[in-house]
This record gives sequence, C-alpha cells and structure tokens, in this order.
Amino acid sequence: MNRGRIIAGALAALLAPLALAPALSQSSAPNPNQPPPHTAPFPDLGSGKNRAERRVSFELGPELQRGVSAAQIREQQRRLDAALGALARQTPGTPDAYVVTVALDSDPVFAREARGAARVLSARYGAQGRTLILAGPDGVRDDAPHGSISALVLALSHVGSVMDGSEDVLVLYTTSHGMDLGLAYHFGDSGYGILSPERLQSALVEAGIRRRVLILSACYSGVFVPVLASPDTAILTAAASTRTSFGCAAENDWTFYGDALINRALRQPVGLEDAARAAGRSVAEWETKARVLASLPQVSIGAGAKAWLPQIEAQMPRIASAPVGRPAFDPSQFNPSVRAGRK
Repeated sequence: MNRGRIIAGALAALLAPLALAPALSQSSAPNPNQPPPHTAPFPDLGSGKNRAERRVSFELGPELQRGVSAAQIREQQRRLDAALGALARQTPGTPDAYVVTVALDSDPVFAREARGAARVLSARYGAQGRTLILAGPDGVRDDAPHGSISALVLALSHVGSVMDGSEDVLVLYTTSHGMDLGLAYHFGDSGYGILSPERLQSALVEAGIRRRVLILSACYSGVFVPVLASPDTAILTAAASTRTSFGCAAENDWTFYGDALINRALRQPVGLEDAARAAGRSVAEWETKARVLASLPQVSIGAGAKAWLPQIEAQMPRIASAPVGRPAFDPSQFNPSVRAGRK
C-alpha cells in the first residue's frame, strides 16, 4: 500500500529510476486469470540533461512495454478493436453518456474497481451499449482489453468519433497508483508509464471531447485539476495534489475513494456534486478512524457542466442500489502498521 509514496519519493529526489516495492504477493496457484505481480524495479522513463528537463519529459506521457510477445499484442489489439466496435453511436438530439473505466495497474483491486465502476456508472447515466472497460485479470476473469496509456488514448479517440461533441458527455473513471507527475501505468513486469495531466488533456482535445466527467482515483490525483478544469468539465479526484489516498490492498474490491464515491454515493439518486461531497465525508471518517493523514478529495465542476449534468443524470435510477463487494474500510481488519499512502 505504500508503493505510491515510494514512487513519489524517488521522483522528487532525483527524477531518476523509480524504485518500486514489490506488490502484495499473489497466489502461485495455476490460475489463468491471476494478475501478474510486480517483481522488477520500475524503469527510468524520464529524459533530459537536468532535473527540470526530465520533469518536463514526463508531461509527454512516456510508456514502455518489454518482453511482450507478438501473440499477446495481437490478442490485446483484437480485444480492444472488438470492444470499441461494439460501442453504439450517439442518438442525434439526445445527450448521451459514454462511460470509460480503466485500471492502469495490474494489482487486482484496480481491475475489480474498474469493472464495478463501469456497472454503477453505466446504470446511473443510461450508458448501456456505450460503456467500455479497460482492465486486466482480477483473479476471477480476464475478458477485457487491458488498461494502458495507449489503450486509453485509442479508446478516447474512438469515443470522440462516435459521440457528438456538442451534446454528448464522456464519463471517465481511472483507478491506479499515482504520484505528483500523474497516474502510474504498471502492468506486472512488462508495462510501465506515466499518464500526466498534460497527456490526458491533449488526448481529450484531440478526440474533440468537450463535455467531461472525469473521476480520478489515485494518490496525488489533485494534480490533474488545474490542467483539466474547464467550464464543461466536472473533475473529481481521490486526493489533493500533495496527499496520498488509501485502500489498495490486493484482496480489496474497492479503494477507499472508489467505495465511498462509486459503490455508495453514486448509487443514490442525488446529483454528482452532492454525491462527491458525501463521498468526501465518508473517506474523511474512515481516515480519521484509521489515524492516517487526510487525502482531501477534490471537486471542481464548471459552470457549463452544472448546466448539462441534470440532462444525463435524468437517466439515474430513482431507487438507490445496495453496495457490493468487500468494504474498503473494515475497522476490525485495518492494519495500523500499513498506514502509508495507497498509490
């Protein structure tokens, strides 16, 4: 649970090769749906002659794959093409929501959360047939295109081509580890990258996606707010730009923020802003009981977004649904010795 802090500390010190602690050990049973563990150090993805140049290089969103076979690449491309091809085109004259959820780390909690978030957000925003999941194996299933920076950028480009930028809305949920440079992409020992605020912004602009609900669950995810905030953007983050967030134990179904916002608050028939504030209160309560430094989730909803949010929220179920899965915070099971940031 402290890998996010290790990443951030290494980068803040030298912007040199990232030293990641191994993830929580995974089962060694022969399970084809078992996620790959992290055993190798995170490689140095920066470039430049000095610290300032190296830091700027991360804004480009560097990504690295190594040791991936041609068969694996073809299979992931097939999955992504099939998933994108199945997305319905928008209905002219009707504000449609397109939901994209992505787990950028192979720790299985993120894959479970991305799948759970897709179900909740699709139901809330009437996005059946317009929902895409990018997530790796979670111990039970491995049936979706795996999350990566490249897969997300391609997905956003395709969604932009089937939606009407003047009336439709992207609802994006990301879950991963994070640092003050952005979101960490880390798939076993074969996939690495940094999704910076600037890279995500450029992908959205290139795709022509103007109306956005962006929900980013990671440590330090508040760094995205200044870059991505706009009149037509609602952005919610799990933490402030200088804070960690919690709950990423491999056996969990949800992180603190995912459980509070997606699994609880957004199942209620209330507006997004009210749900975000309710989730913030839940997270603060859990963190107080756990005696950890508050993550301080962020909420920024532009004036334009406040005008069109009621249109897509008219699709939400009128009756609340019950939370599912293992709660992220269980006072009887919380381990006081693991109180560092989650991502």
